[in-house]
Amino acid sequence: MTKYRDPHAGLHSEHGALRGEHPGRAANPIVKVHDVAWLEFEKPDLRGAESFAHAFGFTTALRTSTELQLRGTDAGAPCVLIRRGRRSRFLGPAFQAVDANDVLRLANATGAAAVKLPDSLGGIGVDLVDPSGLTVRVVADMHQLPPLPSPRPLTLNFGHDTARANATQRPPREPAKVQRLGHVVLQTTRYRETLDWYLQHLGLIVSDFLFYAGQRDRGPVMSFIRCDRGSTPTDHHTLAMTLGPANRYVHSAYQVADLDTLAAGGEHLLDQGYHRSWGIGRHIQGSQIFDYWRDPDGFLVEHFTDGDMFDCTLEPGWTPMTASGLAQWGPPATKDFMGIAPSRESMRELRSMFSALRDDNEFDLDRLRGLLKVANS
Repeated sequence: MTKYRDPHAGLHSEHGALRGEHPGRAANPIVKVHDVAWLEFEKPDLRGAESFAHAFGFTTALRTSTELQLRGTDAGAPCVLIRRGRRSRFLGPAFQAVDANDVLRLANATGAAAVKLPDSLGGIGVDLVDPSGLTVRVVADMHQLPPLPSPRPLTLNFGHDTARANATQRPPREPAKVQRLGHVVLQTTRYRETLDWYLQHLGLIVSDFLFYAGQRDRGPVMSFIRCDRGSTPTDHHTLAMTLGPANRYVHSAYQVADLDTLAAGGEHLLDQGYHRSWGIGRHIQGSQIFDYWRDPDGFLVEHFTDGDMFDCTLEPGWTPMTASGLAQWGPPATKDFMGIAPSRESMRELRSMFSALRDDNEFDLDRLRGLLKVANS
């Protein structure tokens, strides 16, 4: 009889760094951003983008013939900006500074110009470029949209603890109202250089490092990175970054109220004919319950709830990168989520592998071997 082996054993990243490994934070960053503010895209079909956005749970904050601003129920700025363009592409993230002084401090330190943001957003910002060539905007003093009604989490009975009596559960099968933007995941061919840039310029700190099995001595290949708010807990990751053969957007994640909201919202998306990429499950790094979807342009977006919150005192965890280590429970990661299902995106990624091996970057043949092992691990 074959002895059962828990595939998750040893994958949880309570394991810390070895001597001399990356500390996961900069000693003296220029500023410490407060949060991710929004993501910017270009798409040719704003009407189709808005239809999916409403089914996914966004609310339209602004619609013109050339721009769409989408928001969650939380007060604040819109969390997704979409401009009309000839092709679908990710333009970059915007991070919220603590105040306008930090925007000016970044501008002075980098030689970039601080500029007034469009009237529809308000405030000021500075545009930087990370080592991957991605535009990164840091903003402050935007107009604050008022909060919108958000579903209240259901009253649950846990085991013998009866908090609900003489009442039924009937969560509506409707769009899962997005509360806020939680994080964005990016892939880069210059992982270490780009990671250090974000830690130094934005004051982000690493929650977890992943490395390819057998290659820990070469350093990590993925990091889950949070804002440093001192003793105030914040999301386990606001930005995640992974080494790969191309510089690209991987996915973005949006918080909803609870599991029932997430699951019922998923049923609504299926009813509308949209494609679930992977879910429902619970991640290891970040612990959030997740459900991944493809929008009509092929961008991967995530509903999540019940994520970890860390303050500045926790040091980074270290664990090998594996496909089985992506979730504590749930269905196996799909080929679509892993980017290996036949598609235009996977063909672009395959072509990028060959070009990356010829270019001067961190994605070399050993790293390619490590990446290929992940899908079967």
